[in-house]
Amino acid sequence: MSDQIESVEDFSARAKAWLEAGGLPARKTSADPREARPQGDSEHETDGLALWQRQRELQKMLFAGGFAGLCFPKEYGGQGLSRAHQAAFDDLSVNYEMPLLLNVPSLAICSAMLLDMGTEEQKQKYVRGAISGELILCQFLSEPSGGSDLAGLLTRAQRDGDTYIINGQKTWSTNAFAADFATCLVRTDWDAPKHRGLSMIIVPVHDAATHMNRVQMVNGSMEFCEEFFTDLVVPAENLVGTENDGWTVGQRQLFYERQAVGGGSAYTSGRAPDRGSRTGLTIEEVARKVGKDKDPATRELVGWAHAQDTVNHQLIKRITVGMTSGEYPAMASSMMRLAHAEIPQQKMDMMFDIAGDQAVTSLPEGDGFLKSIGVSYLMRQGASLGGGSSEMSRNMISERVLMMPREYAADRDVPFKDVRRGR
Repeated sequence: MSDQIESVEDFSARAKAWLEAGGLPARKTSADPREARPQGDSEHETDGLALWQRQRELQKMLFAGGFAGLCFPKEYGGQGLSRAHQAAFDDLSVNYEMPLLLNVPSLAICSAMLLDMGTEEQKQKYVRGAISGELILCQFLSEPSGGSDLAGLLTRAQRDGDTYIINGQKTWSTNAFAADFATCLVRTDWDAPKHRGLSMIIVPVHDAATHMNRVQMVNGSMEFCEEFFTDLVVPAENLVGTENDGWTVGQRQLFYERQAVGGGSAYTSGRAPDRGSRTGLTIEEVARKVGKDKDPATRELVGWAHAQDTVNHQLIKRITVGMTSGEYPAMASSMMRLAHAEIPQQKMDMMFDIAGDQAVTSLPEGDGFLKSIGVSYLMRQGASLGGGSSEMSRNMISERVLMMPREYAADRDVPFKDVRRGR
């Protein structure tokens, strides 16, 4: 049997025939931008469990049709194909329902990391489970006391025979309420410096020893969660990598997070129709709605926004090719991550400037959905925080890509138990 990879042309013809034959349901469309968003792409549509069940069903359809995990290895449920195959499928499937919510973090971050760092048993269970739609994975990383200092985490895991007992708290866990398992970074050695006493452990999300709260944001969305662990017992076989080397595992996971958030992941599948922003409106539509489409200053903003999109697209392509060839180090993904934060934020500012007072005073009737721009404006800095802050990305670029001197850290090489915290 030949191991030759199917050509992109043959693959595209096969995928097109499968989609047209009903492999996936057609995406609902509407002339109203409020109804033209991809399913699960608004601030509030991701909060309900029914939608997540639908995502599982769609993933199972992809898996049954042989189009799930296109760039994942075949031995773990993928198809072993190239980025070019995935890009072709993304183009073909844009008008069909796709399980877009499963891309991040379940597939592009958690599964990608396990593919590199997990045991054979972990890859067969969790990577295959995510690709087949049987499991959803999430991340338990951030903590309320740590801010951007992930290595300063306080959640403790104590080895007890063939198990770990976990106590502590995590927060800002994206869509954890809908997940089955999480990759959880914990402290296993308090005598080691903070980066050298961590371990990554896969934990069940829904357990009697875990209390979960949903966190409501300023726009009303409740996609984030916080978790409290009280003597959570997990098998020692759930350890990813080696004990006390969790920072290596975590850095690999963060690499995939920066890559996914920046738009350069090979492990995402499908894409939403280009609506320009999470409000469901493009910047041109905003200009037309408020009667400024002929205004020279507004047209200049629209042109500038398109120029930024072009630069971002080329940046993603250049960095991805550079990291694949080895020309750029893995930390170059921070450049994509930084662009993902800065460019959408600037575009949101432009849309808010164009909409003017209608972004905050419009009524629900008629074209009142312009008010969604005002709500999104309040959330615009979220892109500068998720996946690591923009300040951290700049540090990564300066220290790990440009090889500039590292900034001073008072707790470097100090046993974590001796590090001063709080007051």
